[in-house]
Amino acid sequence: MTIHEDVLAAARRICLERGEKTFRVADIVRALPHLNPSSVRTHIVSRCCVNAPKNHPHKWDYFRRTGRGEYVILPPYNVEWKAPRKVAESPAAYAASGPPRDTIHVVVLRSAGFYVAEGLELAVVTQGRSLDELMINLREAVRLHLEGEDPGLFNLTASPRIAVTYEESLAGDAEA
Repeated sequence: MTIHEDVLAAARRICLERGEKTFRVADIVRALPHLNPSSVRTHIVSRCCVNAPKNHPHKWDYFRRTGRGEYVILPPYNVEWKAPRKVAESPAAYAASGPPRDTIHVVVLRSAGFYVAEGLELAVVTQGRSLDELMINLREAVRLHLEGEDPGLFNLTASPRIAVTYEESLAGDAEA
């Protein structure tokens, strides 16, 4: 699958799960951790956007910019909007085809004086007052989530790593 197809598929999936017609660039970057974030951003804001500058030789009419960092999927690429999906209840629901992954991706945000970590592939959320405390809590949360389970059910190797991405607003903690 090419990067523009990955970006479109992620945008459709996010909009469908949320039951919304719009998405943000950061949502797609988080949904595609295996791709270069700069390439994903370029595809969203320029190569796949109908109202972007005409500086790329190849363009796709997937999205229209509706606001700062916010986009809508255009027909015929948009999806039928439904209520958000429920979170998977069993490890079997996480199983995917392909080789097992050796990395669990986690996004960390600062909110109301806490660092909050949320797993992208596993339903794991934890927090800490410091990054050190957060990492201790995160390792424990992942260990407990996988305890007594076959990692293969989550499409993971026996000893996965945790890759942490820290996101911070340019306004700092003023928004919290």
